[in-house]
Amino acid sequence: MAELETPYTQESFRDSVATISKEGKRNFINPKKPKGRLYNLRTWFSVFYLVIFFSLPFIKVHGEPLLMFNILERRFIIFGMIFWPQDFFIFGIAMLTFIVFIILFTVVFGRIFCGWACPQTIFMEMVFRKIEYWIDGDSTQQKLLKKMPWNGKKIWKRSLKFVVFFLISFIIANFFLAYLISMDQLLGYIEHPAQNIPTLISLMIFTSIFFFVYWWFREQVCIVVCPYGRLQSVLLDQNSILVAYDYKRGEPRGKIEKKNAEPKIDEKGDCIDCSACVRVCPTGIDIRNGTQLECVNCTACIDACDAIMTSIEKPKGLIRYASENSIKEGVKLKFTNRIKSYTAILSLLIALLVFLMVSRTDLDATLMRTAGMTYTSLPDGRISNLYNLKLANKTHDDIPVSLKLENIPGEIQLIDNPHPVIKKEDYITLQFFVKLNRKDVTNWETPIIIGLYDSTGKIKTITAKFIGPEVYQ
Repeated sequence: MAELETPYTQESFRDSVATISKEGKRNFINPKKPKGRLYNLRTWFSVFYLVIFFSLPFIKVHGEPLLMFNILERRFIIFGMIFWPQDFFIFGIAMLTFIVFIILFTVVFGRIFCGWACPQTIFMEMVFRKIEYWIDGDSTQQKLLKKMPWNGKKIWKRSLKFVVFFLISFIIANFFLAYLISMDQLLGYIEHPAQNIPTLISLMIFTSIFFFVYWWFREQVCIVVCPYGRLQSVLLDQNSILVAYDYKRGEPRGKIEKKNAEPKIDEKGDCIDCSACVRVCPTGIDIRNGTQLECVNCTACIDACDAIMTSIEKPKGLIRYASENSIKEGVKLKFTNRIKSYTAILSLLIALLVFLMVSRTDLDATLMRTAGMTYTSLPDGRISNLYNLKLANKTHDDIPVSLKLENIPGEIQLIDNPHPVIKKEDYITLQFFVKLNRKDVTNWETPIIIGLYDSTGKIKTITAKFIGPEVYQ
């Protein structure tokens, strides 16, 4: 018998993309509506996900949003904690931690994030696609509607879908804007749209982008735009868990023989070549060809195949979550040295991130001597230096501050603001003189320590250099 030519020995499928026709034009995918245990789980998870997404902008802590990422004003609030540009290094560590987490997660679990938690997938498959099934019908009805001439029925369905898609895109754009500027400010813009034309224009631009993505671009975001699909080809190994076809069990494929037909010599695998897995795939691939860039691990093919296996009285799991080694050699997932290394690095980064978050002060202080000035000799024999102190209040309460010299006798004289109070979530710049006795200034640069106090006690210590006349022995 000639050697079986499986999809793993014939790689021609990689020469084309399901979303592009032979003529190079866009080939729209009309997947069959999936159903099954995993699809139901994804639906419930998506409902939870969407409830969280649309609820968070309304939740406040100390009168401020729970989450806000105001990029223009460089002001971020994460779970009630306020972050300013001075805390940007914490974001750098957090971003590095997130990247390592993605790498580790992908090495072990493949693209499960794409299928279950990616906003693009959830909005496309669990919101817009469900609406499309409701308006246009299932895959067959959608294809018939596409070929149908422009009559009253087609115009009505296309118009209804256009309006619904645009309205939902507008709602999503508003909530994304709420995460940037807070829901209160957004509602203020809605009450007075004529006074906020630039914001309205920006909102309509984002609405148009979302509408374009979910009306026309769709799965191309995952295939063309998102770099994660290309990243997985570098990260995955034979122990990574992903949606996989059990070719050891399924090959050779063959249609179900009619009853009383003469049995063939070659024994067939469990795959009956029904293409149910292909018809439900939102990116139009055949999972039996192996791991592909277009696969987002949405599990629709698992449900479709399990339904077929049940109907022909075969065991489920011909397509399932598995690793290449578990299918090829029947071994379980191994905790490899590669995974151990990523885990160790991730643990260190998380520990560093937690330390930075815990040790982060609520009052940020930047002290500098006034540029272009050295020292001033006072009539009473003392020497003074002029300083600028910039304070950032990262809390939700006003902070009254006072300054005291800690390591040397002297006087601090505040200019214009003898009793400064830093408003909540605000900046303040103080100018003050430090006056020292000449006998205490023995060098060109004398280190001084200044304590910052509020009504409860010391909150921070800052250091500076006091410039004085050079003393010759």
